[in-house]
Amino acid sequence: MTDSQTVTSGAITAADGTPLKKKLAQALFRSRVRAVSLVVPLFAFVMASFVIPIFALMWQGVYNDRFSTYTPNLTEQLTAWDGLAEPGEALFAALVSDLKTARKDRTIGRIATRVNQEYPGTRSLFTSTARKAKKLRAPFKESVIKTNKKWANIEIWRAMKLTSQDLTPSFYATALDGRYTVDKGFVAQNENRQIYVKLFWRTLLISASVMGLCLLLGYPVAYLLATLPLRTSNLLMIMVLLPFWTSLLVRTTAWIAILQSQGVINDLMVAVGITADDSRFSLIYNMTGTIIAMTHILLPFMILPLYSVMKTIPPSYMRAARSLGATPTAAFIRVYAPQTIPGIGAGGLLVFILAIGYYITPALVGGQDGQLISNMIAYHMQKSLNWSLAAALGGILLAGVLLLYWIYDRVIGIDNMKLG
Repeated sequence: MTDSQTVTSGAITAADGTPLKKKLAQALFRSRVRAVSLVVPLFAFVMASFVIPIFALMWQGVYNDRFSTYTPNLTEQLTAWDGLAEPGEALFAALVSDLKTARKDRTIGRIATRVNQEYPGTRSLFTSTARKAKKLRAPFKESVIKTNKKWANIEIWRAMKLTSQDLTPSFYATALDGRYTVDKGFVAQNENRQIYVKLFWRTLLISASVMGLCLLLGYPVAYLLATLPLRTSNLLMIMVLLPFWTSLLVRTTAWIAILQSQGVINDLMVAVGITADDSRFSLIYNMTGTIIAMTHILLPFMILPLYSVMKTIPPSYMRAARSLGATPTAAFIRVYAPQTIPGIGAGGLLVFILAIGYYITPALVGGQDGQLISNMIAYHMQKSLNWSLAAALGGILLAGVLLLYWIYDRVIGIDNMKLG
């Protein structure tokens, strides 16, 4: 037994008399505290800059208190109203009272915008009535309807009842091309106003097409990088990484010049006689242009995971298969290709997730047929200022991505995915 340890009643102790088991537990605790202290700043940064903003935005998809905040009297009356009977004098009196206050506080625009989100075409109704609110006298129902006959429409009052509810499924209903009503619940939107579900399907179609084209084009490139001599493969790798040194906006703008009707590709096709000068191909401002530009931009994200996996496959495997009588094609399909599945899964998932949220490229080269759901989310965030609807669209997109991720895990397995 050393000088630093003694035996007391059969228990091993440290030099200070503390039981050795307790001393080891203290040392282990200190090491864990040090490890946690290193992780906490990163965890706090991720929570503050990523997780919390996402949940805050998603919350806006089901919560909007703008109407109830600026029309407390009307909200109280709407809560007591069943939404089926004709609006009574109390509702109209509360409306006039809150319109006077909103006119004075200059909040009528916010109230009108909120109701207009639920029932389009009512913004001007609120603003015009608010200007006349001071002159309105009892009986308020008669005087309000006299200013504008639209106030006799019960659907407008039902829309106000819905907007008076802070927690509402209306935005998610709109994001799924439906409407949430007081009397019927969820109902389908008019066919000429059904746009979001089509955009979701188009986004999935374009993302899957880009993923497939990137795999088709990137697989042979990654194979060459993994099998060529180091000096040659390094030179080719520089060519693969070169687009990362160029702005995304510049690369997208370059495709506009290449794909337009008087662009390089159409000029080349006319020169070789593939098409006539007066019947050039339409390669831009449609789905075709979006797929071509996005495939070029996202191709490196497919090549790099494939290359990192292929580089670890020993060349001796192929030689062994050939020595056992397999043809080059059979050896590649049965020996080499199955070992690249982790790279295919990683590259495919990476490209698909990046493509499903793309915004700049579809906005510039997509036109009407090449727009993705991300462009509509940006529109509601920047122009219509309907953040709640944008949050609902984003929430559905996030749920769809998580569902596809879960399906991928169940079918292929995340454990089989490798990025290097």
